[in-house]
Amino acid sequence: MAPIPGSGLAKGLAVTLRTMTRKTVTEQYPDAQPELPPRTRGVIGLFEENCTVCMLCARECPDWCIYIDSHKETVPPAAPGGRERSRNVLDRFAIDFSLCMYCGICIEVCPFDALFWSPEFEYAETDIRDLTHERDKLREWMWTVPAPPALDPGAEEPKEIAAARKSAEKLAAAQAESAAQSESAAQAESAAQAESADQVQPQTEPAAEPPSSARPHTGTAAGPEPEPDTNRKPQEGES
Repeated sequence: MAPIPGSGLAKGLAVTLRTMTRKTVTEQYPDAQPELPPRTRGVIGLFEENCTVCMLCARECPDWCIYIDSHKETVPPAAPGGRERSRNVLDRFAIDFSLCMYCGICIEVCPFDALFWSPEFEYAETDIRDLTHERDKLREWMWTVPAPPALDPGAEEPKEIAAARKSAEKLAAAQAESAAQSESAAQAESAAQAESADQVQPQTEPAAEPPSSARPHTGTAAGPEPEPDTNRKPQEGES
């Protein structure tokens, strides 16, 4: 059956009429920033402290857009009699976003959680050579990485968090035990000092001299009593 002439035009006009009555969803960027999903693949952030320069991300990258340079340093022994160790020190970590296809393989294969997705997307450049960002820029993007989603109520606690919690509990217990030992030692020392003070015999102090008001008074207020006159003649009635 041949189509009715003008049916296609009528269907198109019907679609146009339906959409004309709907609310617009156009966002006026850059005046209005878009609301992106929390796990948007914008750019890759680098947490430099976790990087061990294992080169796994660079080897697994299908575009070979990750550039890593490092050197070895000798670490002195942690205890006397130990042996020295060597470790890799990161010198350069750069990603060429003009080649990156945002597959996320480097983030998935990193065994030490040094790479993360950041929702930042405003890094356009007028020169394609400026799209190779060094580790300083990648570190700045690291602080824009959103927090991971919450676990399910019945999910198992991550091994990293469990290990950190156990270490914190052991440290708190050791500190509490040390404080208790210090307190008991202080109490024992105080008790020993009190006991030694009780064992010391008190010294007998000499009797204090009585005050002048308590002494026997033999004179008068004007002075001492006069001596008896031996040359005076006795009167009658005196012996």
